[in-house]
Formats: sequence, structure tokens, C-alpha cells
Amino acid sequence: MFIVDTQIHVWKEETPDRPWVPGARERIRLNGHREEAFSYQEAIGLMDEAGVDRALILPPSWEGDRIDYSLEACEAYPDRFGIMARIPQNKPAEGAAMMRDFAQNPHVKGTRLTFHRPIDRNWMIDGTNDWYWPLAEELDIPTMVHAPVWKAELGTIAGNHPGLKIIIDHMGIMARCVDDAIGYWAQETADLYEHPNIYVKVSAIPGYSTQPFPNLNIAKYVHAMVDRMGKERCFWGTDITRLMGHGLTWKDTIDQFTEHFGFTEEQLEWIMGRGISEVLGWPIPAQTPAEAPAKVEAAR
Repeated sequence: MFIVDTQIHVWKEETPDRPWVPGARERIRLNGHREEAFSYQEAIGLMDEAGVDRALILPPSWEGDRIDYSLEACEAYPDRFGIMARIPQNKPAEGAAMMRDFAQNPHVKGTRLTFHRPIDRNWMIDGTNDWYWPLAEELDIPTMVHAPVWKAELGTIAGNHPGLKIIIDHMGIMARCVDDAIGYWAQETADLYEHPNIYVKVSAIPGYSTQPFPNLNIAKYVHAMVDRMGKERCFWGTDITRLMGHGLTWKDTIDQFTEHFGFTEEQLEWIMGRGISEVLGWPIPAQTPAEAPAKVEAAR
């Protein structure tokens, strides 16, 4: 089984010449992320321990729209990291130029848009982001979207731009919803199954439960999503620096799906890596017989 984490953040410490956006540290604390820097070197070490083959880096919002450190990670480990890049969503000319550059960069696998903070929440509906969708479709740029309150709008966009691949973050769950309160948000997302160009990240799952790991009380919502959307359109991920605050390891998050949630081997093949690899056009490398036992042992 080839394992791809669909969401991690890596970042450097804040310095005068590398300032964070105003209010960023407070948001980090509110969302439960660790505050100290998380380097790509540390990420690689933890991935190797857990048996994670690849990870998609989503440059963190607290660093603004820069992706230089993420690019450095990809240049150091091109087979292990890819980027879902940030763009200035409210600056069409600048954003469009960046997207055309991204379309030529092998390290950039797509983009990620956010509509969940006060500054960007209404950009989905007030026209600010309208420029983006047709250009992303034209350039064939897969797009991750964090927009818990705009499900119907995402459905309309998917229908208007059938060639655009839209990947919804975290099952579309509103931040700080837990336990059965996530059901409403997950159902809204699952109802978008009729749009074949909409996909879903079943990611950061332990953070949505107040029950002890392996959080079996919310397994039913993950299964409902996979049943509705199909195994080919649901992608595992961690947001690992947020889950560290729950005392969890990367290996724990893998075991949650492979050992505790009751998915079949065929479902796991797609959910844990094959699905996202196919959507992003990032082929899974052939595994030699010598590599396979080592991979299995690492994942134990």
C-alpha cells in the first residue's frame, strides 16, 4: 500500500526578515498547532518511521502566501514532497501570474484556497475569487478548498467548471466541531457526490473527536463519506502538527484507518494513496520486491 499524506505544514521560526502575518500566533494556538517550527527534515524522519511515502505540503497561512520553504523541501526530496501552493486570492493579476508559473513547476501539484477566516470567508460569494475558477480549469490545476460554509456554492462551481478538480479539506467540517456535531457538515459534503470532479480529504480525523484514540465514535461519519463519494474520491491526511497536540504520532493516524476503522484492503489502497496520486497525476513508482518487505516492516 502506497501511503500519501494529503496535508502537512512545514515552516521556519518567525524572524524579523521572515515575519508572520498579524494575529498568526494566536490562530496557531486556537487551532491547536504546535508553535515551534516544523522543518521538512523533521517531517522526513517521522515519515520514514511511520512508513509514509509522500506528503503534500500546504504552506501555512501564518507565513502569508510565500512558498519558498516548501519549494526548498521539494528540491531536497522531490519524490517525497509536493506542494499545494497558496496564492493571493484577492489579487487577480498577481495570482494569475503565479498560477501560470505553477503550471510549469513539477513540484507544485495544485493550489489550496481558504474561505474560513474573517478576512477571506466571503470571497467565495462576493466576487473576489471569481477570476480563479476558469483559470484553474484552463491550466488544469487541482484545487484544495477549505470552505465549510459554502458547500452549495462549491457544487455550483463544480458544475460550471467540470474540468476543474476540487478537493474539499477535512470532510468539510467546521473548525472546533467534534463528535456527533460533525455529522451535519460531513453530510453537506457527501451530498456533493453527484459532481464527479469533487473529491474529499478524510483528514485530521482524530481532532474531531473527544473520545480516546482510535476515536471510534466518529468512524461512522468517515465510512458514510467513503460510501457516498466512493473510495476513489476520498483521501487520507493528517495535518500532523495539529494532531501532535493530541499526543498522536503519524503511525497512530495510519493505524486508525488500517487497523481500527474497518476498511477493506481495496478501499485502503485508494484512500491511503492511490486516489490522490491519480487525481494529481503524480504516478506511484514501481516497487521492487526488495523494497516491499522493508515498507511493510516500517509500517508495523
